[in-house]
Amino acid sequence: MLLLHVILKTAILAWALLSMPMSLLVYADELPNPSVLKVCADPYMLPFSNQEGKGYENRIAELFAKKLGVELEYEWFPQRLGFIRNTLRAEEEGGSGKYKCDLVMTAPEDFELAATTEPYYTTSYMLMYVKGRGLDDVTEPEMLAKVVEQGKNIKFGLTDQGPAQLWVFYQGLMDKMVPYQGQPGDPKANPGQKLIQDLVDGKIDVTIVWGPTAGYYARQYKDQAELVLLPLKDDLNNPEAKFIYSMAMAVRYGEKEWKEKVNQLIKENKEEIRKILLDYGVPLIE
Repeated sequence: MLLLHVILKTAILAWALLSMPMSLLVYADELPNPSVLKVCADPYMLPFSNQEGKGYENRIAELFAKKLGVELEYEWFPQRLGFIRNTLRAEEEGGSGKYKCDLVMTAPEDFELAATTEPYYTTSYMLMYVKGRGLDDVTEPEMLAKVVEQGKNIKFGLTDQGPAQLWVFYQGLMDKMVPYQGQPGDPKANPGQKLIQDLVDGKIDVTIVWGPTAGYYARQYKDQAELVLLPLKDDLNNPEAKFIYSMAMAVRYGEKEWKEKVNQLIKENKEEIRKILLDYGVPLIE
């Protein structure tokens, strides 16, 4: 009787395991830390992440932790120079030999400082202006130069970092530039939000902002102004003029199994991830 009970119990357990989603079975033992998903993230940079868990990286990290059946923890550090060194590559204090965190939720697909997964979305830099303030005839970014040639005076707000200045240079509009800091001293300051706030307030007439930031804050400021977003296009004849990027996730070099598991998570949850991105207004390029 006891033997029959053991056989039945074993059979029930086997059936239960077969019935469980594979993502809950195969991942946990292959995590760098089997009991927790430790994510490297910026504490202040919406729409990507913040300490209140209100960014789309937070939402995707929560989705992954749920699928893995583990707890979710963060290692917070501002997304700027030294981010990877102080998070993904940094070991915990106390000599445990473990790292502070194991996954960066967003990185360019050709990122050199870490191993990247397959891309999970593609977007571009966005030319932005406020509708009804004299630029409504601009329906393609390249049309802006023609409007200026016809006598329209503009203030073009731009950060001092990134490819936006290159686009403005090729369009012959550098004399219209109003410079902004790309990495302000205050880690809580969001340079993209600052540009869009000044655009809404009329301090500048046009700007270029990274797609996710542009789409998110266009929604946040919709009651104050209707913002027009025009995606910049790559110039296929000029490799330097690249404005469309595919974004991936990043792990440490050498962690091949962990990288493949993150790839599997991305693949299995593709539609849920897409919905999260669209919820935040990320302008996706298919």
